[in-house]
Amino acid sequence: MLKTIKNAWKIPDLRKKILFTLLIIIVFRIGSVIPVPFIDTVALQNAMGTNDINSEMSNNMIAYFNTLSGGAFSNATIFAMGITPYINSSIIMQLLCVAIPALERLSKEGEAGRKKIGAITRYVTVALGLIQGTAYFFYLKNMGITSYNSGFEIIFTAIVIVLVFTAGTALMMWLGEQINKFGIGNGISILLFAGIIARFPRTVYIIGQYWNAALGTGEANQADPAKFVWIILWIVLFLAVVWIITFMQDSERRIPIQYAKRVVGRKMYGGQSSHLPIKVALGGVLPIIFASSILSIPGTINLFIGVKEGFWGSFFNAFTQSSWIYIGLYFILILMFAYFYTTIQYNPIEMANNLKSNNGTVPGIRPGAPTAEYIKKILSRITLIGALFLSVIAILPLIFCKVTDLTALSLSGTSIIIVVGVALETVKQLESQMMMRHYKGFLD
Repeated sequence: MLKTIKNAWKIPDLRKKILFTLLIIIVFRIGSVIPVPFIDTVALQNAMGTNDINSEMSNNMIAYFNTLSGGAFSNATIFAMGITPYINSSIIMQLLCVAIPALERLSKEGEAGRKKIGAITRYVTVALGLIQGTAYFFYLKNMGITSYNSGFEIIFTAIVIVLVFTAGTALMMWLGEQINKFGIGNGISILLFAGIIARFPRTVYIIGQYWNAALGTGEANQADPAKFVWIILWIVLFLAVVWIITFMQDSERRIPIQYAKRVVGRKMYGGQSSHLPIKVALGGVLPIIFASSILSIPGTINLFIGVKEGFWGSFFNAFTQSSWIYIGLYFILILMFAYFYTTIQYNPIEMANNLKSNNGTVPGIRPGAPTAEYIKKILSRITLIGALFLSVIAILPLIFCKVTDLTALSLSGTSIIIVVGVALETVKQLESQMMMRHYKGFLD
């Protein structure tokens, strides 16, 4: 990876793209530390408990928003909503493109159709940002964090805070699109990557606190050998997860393809053997992001009403990372979204028709419908393996942290998958662009 980045840096065009991407990340991080107006920052830090590893911030659904926003959520900054509204908007549009025939036809109209769907996605993003920003304002108001809490001042405060949150969401969406145009990698994924990486020092700090508690140093009165063992196992699990993700990201099932010979004029074409590669992790990190976004909806609703007791309090508590219900739903939703993504991205009938039109066949399988059925069967099996891989990797750290009570590290599974997946995809894009620029002349 480092060698790829070093070689890419030597190419002026790629160097400009890398520098532009880094500039966007810097802008994103600057916006993540600028608080919105009319916020009592001292009261905010006390309410969020940002210095306490056992705080509410570590245990409930708010931690999801905080991780994806790179800590901006806990500080109520202009980028507090992060890129979550855009992710949710993309999910909604993909679902609607399958359910609504008009949008399905629009998605098949090529570049013009994609531009129209992209414009609709942006409008939906702003609307969702407005809703989530309003929910967060009510949460801040109920916690007594806003500077004004009554009279005309609270109305003006609400308008300003919500509009700033929404503007921050729109700006982050625009920054991601600029990375797509002038930078390296997928813009939204890069911003997610930057936000999670920015939280790594916090994770190291939490591990240090647990370590001190295990050894009986610092504020701890006596050593806890059991916690020491759990920390060692967590580190081993972390390294194992990184290795497994890296291995599975490059794994693929290759379907052999044989092209028949054909004569065009005086030349003969075809006759060679090839293969159709199908990646095991077809959806990459998207099923993880989709599942997390769906499960964040109850937490968003609870920001409006702030229920902590009774039936509804128990209901909303069931959607926190420390709940077995959350872990079970997380596992199921990742499986569902993995199959959903494969269904909308890969059409076995279309793939079989393309092979047939190019005189390509799968050895031992007749062209046409049998080939489509064969590809469909392969896709189903590969998707199951990839979905189980993502689900297990995502929930394993959650289960480990719940059993060991290391709750402050419960989001590490999702974070690692996103970070490793985005890093690998970005490096592959760098390699492909270097390959296009590296060619030999006729006299070389």
